[in-house]
Amino acid sequence: MNTVNDKDKKELSIHRLKDISSWVSSVHDLNRLLELILESGTRIMRAQASSLLFLDERKRKLYFKVATGLKKEEIKQFEINVGQGIAGHVAKTGQPLLIEDVTRDRRWYRNISDKIGYKTKSIVCTPMKDDDRVIGVIQFINKADGGSFQKSDLDLLAVFADLAALAIVNAKKFQLVDRENKNLREELDTGSDIVGKSEPIRRVVAEALRVADSQASTLIMGESGTGKELMARLIHQASPRKERRLITINCAAVPETLLEDELFGHEKGAFTGAVGQKIGKFELADESTIFLDEIAEMSQTMQAKLLRVLQDGIFYRVGGNVPISVDIRVMAATNQNIADEIQKGNFRKDLYYRLNVVEINMPPLRERKEDIPLLARHFVDIFQREKGYVNLDISPEAMNKMLQYDWPGNVREFKNAIERAVVMGNGRRIMPADLPMLQGDASMDSMPVGITLREAMDEFKKRFIEANLKNTGGNQSKAAAIMGIQRTYLSRLVSRYGINRK
Repeated sequence: MNTVNDKDKKELSIHRLKDISSWVSSVHDLNRLLELILESGTRIMRAQASSLLFLDERKRKLYFKVATGLKKEEIKQFEINVGQGIAGHVAKTGQPLLIEDVTRDRRWYRNISDKIGYKTKSIVCTPMKDDDRVIGVIQFINKADGGSFQKSDLDLLAVFADLAALAIVNAKKFQLVDRENKNLREELDTGSDIVGKSEPIRRVVAEALRVADSQASTLIMGESGTGKELMARLIHQASPRKERRLITINCAAVPETLLEDELFGHEKGAFTGAVGQKIGKFELADESTIFLDEIAEMSQTMQAKLLRVLQDGIFYRVGGNVPISVDIRVMAATNQNIADEIQKGNFRKDLYYRLNVVEINMPPLRERKEDIPLLARHFVDIFQREKGYVNLDISPEAMNKMLQYDWPGNVREFKNAIERAVVMGNGRRIMPADLPMLQGDASMDSMPVGITLREAMDEFKKRFIEANLKNTGGNQSKAAAIMGIQRTYLSRLVSRYGINRK
């Protein structure tokens, strides 16, 4: 009779384990996966109740993640220290345990059973491992027929736990990839795709894809708002380092006194307030890519430190004396004329040569006006969904106004103009009056003369910031978000140009 039961049990177990094998690749919702694993395991083991606990290695505690049985909800409020009770002992030693009568075992921790009013007789518990690292435990409590667990149960559970752990690890990896993709989508913003079919944009994208396979440092040049960071992301996503997250920092948005700390991190006690060790951007970018935006705004002192990292591949955290070696690809961007900055002594020539192994120049929107209809439709589709509109049209007059304007703020200004038009329009058709561009002739004849390019750019920046602040009622955080810059950077520009903060 026992032989028949064992045979039936084995066939059922094999069937259930095959089910779990399919879950490894088909179920990516971790919570649902754990429920399926435990429910199937409970049937295989013919147990009254079961629980799956995750190990928090940092806190050295086990937390009930999923449970079955009459007390499955009550038990989730408890936690177990590593080494405490049967489950804690298994987590600590990494070895399974079979306890036929828990009242006779000194490792039995009865407090939980007593508090939830559940009588425990027999337990079989086994670790779940990722390689040799314990990631949690599974325990089954009391045989449904009133008997005790046997050695055959433990042998079967060991195989089951290995497969369950594999499913959990795979699900976690999927969640990590999904989270990275979500972060990337958030960073790119839903309206930040490279859109266009013009010759200038096709040329620059082709250059980016060619350089992507190399490890060469890349300097991306272009006016503000042309999409330099987006181009850096395109290069990274097409590179062999795409599995790792692109690390970005805007050098102009971080005060000089904090930039070294942001880039290289610090050791505990390095300065007042350094209560713990901090990992910097360069360390986070190990085996990946770091993008240094607004590189021309970096001070000479920081330029020298950056050059040493690029030359030697090592750096020191602030307050540290242990060299940290990193394998990174560096991309940088600026809207400044680097040759002029070198001539003025503001930018190191040796750093320029180190960064500028490959140079990519982003075309301004006025040089790719044939892309304006595509961009307009792209941004309208994005913003109309946010407003709940359907089939929002662009009038020929509005399109003509867009084509006639030179867009000194480039794609960023264009995107903001479309957003404003969608928000302020009638919800059916975008009209010329909905567009916030400067009125009047946008030709070169109306441009100011007798001033330098830098002075003209400064004048535009001032007027652009004033317009956005007026549009947001003086809310700098909202204005910075609309303009696509850091709040701290906007504050610096407001002070620089003496703009009224109200």
